[in-house]
Amino acid sequence: MIPSILPTYARAPLTFISGEGSWLTEADGRRFLDFGAGIAVNVLGHAHPALVAALTEQAKTLWHVSNLYNIPAQQKLADALVDKTFADTVFFTNSGTEACELAVKMARKYWFDKGSDRTDIITFSGSFHGRSSAGIAAAGSEKMTKGFGPLLPGFIHLEFGDHEALNAAANDRVAAIMVEPVQGEGGIRPLPDACLKGLRDLCDTHGILLILDEVQCGMGRTGKLFAHEWAGITPDIMMIAKGIGGGFPLGGVLATQEAASGMTAGTHGSTYGGNPLACAVGAKVLEIVGDDAFMSDVNRKAGLLRQKLESLVDGNPDVFESVRGSGLMLGLKCKVANSDVVNAGYANGLLTVPAADNVVRLLPALNIGEDDIEMAVEKLENAAQQITRAHA
Repeated sequence: MIPSILPTYARAPLTFISGEGSWLTEADGRRFLDFGAGIAVNVLGHAHPALVAALTEQAKTLWHVSNLYNIPAQQKLADALVDKTFADTVFFTNSGTEACELAVKMARKYWFDKGSDRTDIITFSGSFHGRSSAGIAAAGSEKMTKGFGPLLPGFIHLEFGDHEALNAAANDRVAAIMVEPVQGEGGIRPLPDACLKGLRDLCDTHGILLILDEVQCGMGRTGKLFAHEWAGITPDIMMIAKGIGGGFPLGGVLATQEAASGMTAGTHGSTYGGNPLACAVGAKVLEIVGDDAFMSDVNRKAGLLRQKLESLVDGNPDVFESVRGSGLMLGLKCKVANSDVVNAGYANGLLTVPAADNVVRLLPALNIGEDDIEMAVEKLENAAQQITRAHA
């Protein structure tokens, strides 16, 4: 008999009832150190007082009116994002998946309004852009698409890092190139700065729009507010979600005036997108995470964690192969099954997130304390030792 919750997840046997900072409490009283942060969502941990206050204050006055009217909290957040980024305009969604849908529409509508038949969008192996029809068609992998055809056409799938194929594919039929500066689901695979610069140059040469998916790697996760800043380039369109809401469902598409020129009244909409509750929380998250001193501290802690993880890998060569990633978006490439590491983490009170390429993702809150970093690595060490003994 099918359960009341559609069984599309193979859930861990854990039920959390409360959280504070980087810790979660299970129904049986056990405490877990959270190094998954709800898959890079809880950038300020659980129950952050400033976010609780922002949500509570807004909840006392207004929850929802729809986008038929002006929403002051939405305007405040949009203005702040425009001020801190390349963008001239923002559309708010409830998720990264919805942001992908709009990014695809925006790129194609841009060329349609110019009288061009450019519709193709280049994407890369290992990518993840959500689970909508456009998102799975963009990723193109069998895991994402099997059984869900016919797929939305117009996507060109290239191997990650194949520069020759990319140069050959870039022509006057291509509307956009869509890429994650750091692949999350794909196994914490950063796109080198030189490659991101090369993509920007290629797009400029051929008049192609550059869409960056910063749903997972954005909002301070890599040590800058957005990951593309490390390369010193800007996109035409950018998808955000996850961290911007600090745990409250919120996403968005940021764009230049030129790239967004086709999106006029009636071309897109959202009933809940940019509602007062979400935007009140998002504005507070951006205020905290967007502070230079906060970001400097993220980079300091990221360096500490990276150093300790490198020692962990060196000390457990039968379990781990390498550390990869940027900032507090790190991955442990495993020699044993990554599920073994995740499950051993559970047994030691540590939450991590599996990814492709046999990688375990480490995505702690950006305001995690040094003591919690020390403890997380100790728990990983214990997990590795247990795995080694079990395999002996």
